[in-house]
Amino acid sequence: MRNLKFLGVSFLLAMAAATSGTAQNPIIQTKYTADPAPMVYNDTVFLYTTHDEDDAEGFKMLDWLLYTSTDMVNWTDHGAVASLKSFDWVKRDNGAWAEQVIERNGKFYMYCPIHGNGIGVLVSDSPYGPFKDPLNKPLVWQKEHWDDIDPTVFIDDDGQAYMYWGNPNVYYVKLNEDMISYSGEIVKLADRPEHYQEGPWVYKRNGRYYMAFASTCCPEGIGYAMSDKATGPWSTKGYIMRPTERTRGNHPGIIDYKGSSYVFGLNYDLLHLETFDHKERRSVSVAKMHYNPDGTIQEVPYWQDTKLEQIENFNPYRRVEAETMAWGYGLKAENHKNGGLYITDIDDNEYLCVRGVDFGKKGAKKFSVSAACVEKGGMIEIRLDSTEGLVIGCVSISPTGGLDIYKQMSCRIKNAKGVHDLYFCFKGEKGNKLFNLDYWEFK
Repeated sequence: MRNLKFLGVSFLLAMAAATSGTAQNPIIQTKYTADPAPMVYNDTVFLYTTHDEDDAEGFKMLDWLLYTSTDMVNWTDHGAVASLKSFDWVKRDNGAWAEQVIERNGKFYMYCPIHGNGIGVLVSDSPYGPFKDPLNKPLVWQKEHWDDIDPTVFIDDDGQAYMYWGNPNVYYVKLNEDMISYSGEIVKLADRPEHYQEGPWVYKRNGRYYMAFASTCCPEGIGYAMSDKATGPWSTKGYIMRPTERTRGNHPGIIDYKGSSYVFGLNYDLLHLETFDHKERRSVSVAKMHYNPDGTIQEVPYWQDTKLEQIENFNPYRRVEAETMAWGYGLKAENHKNGGLYITDIDDNEYLCVRGVDFGKKGAKKFSVSAACVEKGGMIEIRLDSTEGLVIGCVSISPTGGLDIYKQMSCRIKNAKGVHDLYFCFKGEKGNKLFNLDYWEFK
């Protein structure tokens, strides 16, 4: 956790003090993420995001990322599932803006705006990808302007699919059943919702149509409008999250999952751990959302003023990818040469937290981890409930012959019973990158 200003340190400590089983916002810390597009499939939340590069000053966006969770607290990084290079017709080296993925008839369709080049579509047989371009051209490109960004797609009860998009105007088309073509003309809404800026998210719930959106900048909140028809007219109802000086931009994504409703958005809170100078390095957050009996939405406080409870315990008795975590600020997730990810950039006194881990009544007896190291290595202290909590085991990480040569290392575990937050606290020589981690498991 390097180069932190005093206010950033105070902010970090406040987030680290969150109670057991409560999500810490932003929910992804190993990369800068934005424009959340959650999708529920097979009892799992698939969270697709855009990606702000670590050195971005303005918008520097090259690919689209995927994270998954079944408890809304611990998220697994699956890396980039598509990029600008997925489109052979795209010549730009920047502009992978806000996408959305939707499933239909066993296939997954990713709608991707290429800033200044319209909106493309990719298709996959799996929500994890790989996603391929079936058209080799944009699905939509109104070349007379640059409004074609931020697509959102939903399928109505009668099977008709719609795609909406636009900044500062709102457009829609009726997609055909193949989801990669459309019928009729592009329609521009004559009366866009009040305070609409960009980033529409359209869905239907209990017979009512909703359009959430980033409200007029700056700062941006999350506004919403409702309609009795998918094509409008839309009546603005207010804010899901009111604009606040604590953030500049926003972009909504909304789902129902395991009996609750959730709103995703973005902020600059992770950047603010290091600097309050403005740079386009954003981060995704999530909060629970509630509806009134008439279908209107109760206003949600700013992300850091909310608490999101874990909805199921975490099972440690299996192979767990090291890039699964609730908190891991300062760490980085990188790609293996042959697929998969690993955690790197590990420094002395950094830590990784997995929340709500259920060790059961009998408890764990052994811990093993797949690690790679070239120099002095270091130690992983395994603690419960905080970085100063009970030590249940310590595993030494010794040199393996290379940072791409992974070996199993293990230790005995004591006093690990019941449900606890799990902390891997990294110790070693200051100033050195200690080791890389691939996966771990308790027995």
